[in-house]
Amino acid sequence: MSLGIIAQGSRITMHFALKLSEEQEVDSTFDKEPATFVLGDGNLLPGFEEHLIGLTTGDSKSFLVPPEKAFGQPNPQNMQSMKRSDFPVDMPVSPGLMVSFADAQGAELPGVISDIEGDWVTVDFNHPLAGKELIFNVQILEVHDAD
Repeated sequence: MSLGIIAQGSRITMHFALKLSEEQEVDSTFDKEPATFVLGDGNLLPGFEEHLIGLTTGDSKSFLVPPEKAFGQPNPQNMQSMKRSDFPVDMPVSPGLMVSFADAQGAELPGVISDIEGDWVTVDFNHPLAGKELIFNVQILEVHDAD
């Protein structure tokens, strides 16, 4: 086991909790298997990674990540109005319902129904955490230096 200091390319094993407020936890590994990743591999938010640099095995830290360094602000262009007839007849359409569409390349594109007016349904394709300040609690379990 290496007692390396976290830097670009470090392989890190850690526990984390993601919260929107002290009371509203979105995700946590503290009661599950820890997460392992390589810093800078593109899988994590840059605003999350920057807080890990310099930490080492055994460190714990809490920090805030503003929307600009997380999932950005909601984009009004990601709000789409569709005819109710575009949805399956037997599908119960209601605000808050998550729906999935395929984009032009066939990739899954999740959206949340935000409003229904007459024959029109508004679907929000923004990331659910867009516009939110994120609170992270991390506990570093292992740090291996970059290869």
